[in-house]
Amino acid sequence: MKLLELHAVSRDFDVSRPWLNRVIEGEPRRALRAVDGVSFEVGKGETLALVGESGSGKSTVARLIVGLYAPTEGRVEFRGRRMQMIFQDPYASLNPRWRVRSIVAEPLSVLKSLSRKQILERIEKLLVQVGLAPEDGEKYPHEFSGGQRQRISIARALAGEPDLLVCDEPTSALDVSVQAQILNLMADLQERLGLTYVFISHNLAVVSEVANRVGVMYAGRLVELAPAAELFARPRHPYTRMLLDAVPDLAMTGKPRTPVAGEVPNPLALPSGCAFHPRCPNANERCRRERPAFAGGVACHAVAEGRIAVAAAESF
Repeated sequence: MKLLELHAVSRDFDVSRPWLNRVIEGEPRRALRAVDGVSFEVGKGETLALVGESGSGKSTVARLIVGLYAPTEGRVEFRGRRMQMIFQDPYASLNPRWRVRSIVAEPLSVLKSLSRKQILERIEKLLVQVGLAPEDGEKYPHEFSGGQRQRISIARALAGEPDLLVCDEPTSALDVSVQAQILNLMADLQERLGLTYVFISHNLAVVSEVANRVGVMYAGRLVELAPAAELFARPRHPYTRMLLDAVPDLAMTGKPRTPVAGEVPNPLALPSGCAFHPRCPNANERCRRERPAFAGGVACHAVAEGRIAVAAAESF
């Protein structure tokens, strides 16, 4: 069952200078296209990860899904009852003046007609479900570690009984050992509650552990989408290969890791044709001239023309 579908979704932001400056200097309005024609679907119970460098548009896609932004073009279709979002920074996403029980109770008070006793019982159950103690509800966010705060964020998200959780870099602000604990918790909750995740991350090592499918974004566009095992074993797009080559060699195989070459393009002045061509070792004149269509799970002229072979990648 398709729980979520995005159809050619784009989002523009007005980045014009102040009105008076534009009038004096004769400047037109300027728009930044943060997301450009992104389409994908997410099945019930699966985890789709969106990866890419900072500025690729993946977090904007997350906000488009949950309705924090409205699409400039295209449409988002959600066939579930409710969705919730888990944010990147557990230090900033919790109200420091509220006790934990009030933070977790907020979705309950909006979405449900429950008595105070039922709400308190539900809060205690949610706290235990994410690995905290019932008495933690009386504390304030500053009394917890980063990992514990993210558990509170997860409890708050679960309070509304969502079908879909959109997770925007939920572990990137945490220590590595704490990251593993949160990822294990999320996997356990998905199995027990039948949750569906859209998981935003720049960390491919994390994505390899949690995702069923992976979408790779570059300059606001989706450039590759494939089952996780297939993408990590046989990356097709040159940008995906560069991202995988830059992952640290945790297995100590001796294989050298290569930093991603080049600079992320200015979104207000994207290169012509394929936006990745200035950084791509396989680019030719067509790549510089013509934007590749997304077909067969990849947007790349070199792949479509058979100019690059699909080589096996090192396993994670």
